[in-house]
Amino acid sequence: MADTGAASAPKPSSSVKLVLLGEAAVGKSSLVMRFVNNDFQENKEPTIGAAFLTQKISLSTRTIKFEIWDTAGQERFASLAPMYYRNAQAALVVYDITKPSSFTKAQHWVSELQRQASPNIVIAVVGNKADLASNDPPPSTSAPISDGDGIVAVPTDGGEGELEDEEETIRKVPVRTAKAYADEEKALFFETSAKTGHNVAEVFTAIANQIPETALKGPRGAGGAQTQRTEERGRVDLGVRESGAKEGCAC
Repeated sequence: MADTGAASAPKPSSSVKLVLLGEAAVGKSSLVMRFVNNDFQENKEPTIGAAFLTQKISLSTRTIKFEIWDTAGQERFASLAPMYYRNAQAALVVYDITKPSSFTKAQHWVSELQRQASPNIVIAVVGNKADLASNDPPPSTSAPISDGDGIVAVPTDGGEGELEDEEETIRKVPVRTAKAYADEEKALFFETSAKTGHNVAEVFTAIANQIPETALKGPRGAGGAQTQRTEERGRVDLGVRESGAKEGCAC
């Protein structure tokens, strides 16, 4: 009987504070909405300040409740970011695979997290809008180029004769360049599509599995998510209503 009781005992549950960072219009909010509600809106309004949502994910040993802060990407809100990534246990740093400048900005966010966020924060570098490049030719074989400050530039083949092909190639950030950068920074790497749902659940599952067990035991070192939420709710536009997890959701 004791074995039966142990087998039927509920799995322990842990809360994980996760923040999304990235340039405006890279699809951060769309990734969250796909994960939480399995929904996609083609023309979503920009996030103002930050939006807060929650979702649960079930692992083999425990249930993880993600407390997700989706931050605005506009430059005027950049100074607010530390308020949201402070004490976060995980971060999704998102870029648009069709926009090289967003990949450069993502690298700056990774550097800032490494300097100022929690020492053991799990970082995932995420290239979104992969659906736009589904019919692209193979990525360039050019090697990634570093500018000496740790910023990896997107290689270009150049040449006027290749201009037409360049314009027809939607992908601007090669997989190999981004993956090499993420590996160098010891970050997870995924390419996703919020529109189709490709790899969205996989990103959050990988993050949940990457967080050390010791970081999940007892109260989180975040100073209390409820306290922080109470203090900040009055000065951010949540954008969308706080969404609880759907039990058994296949998002």
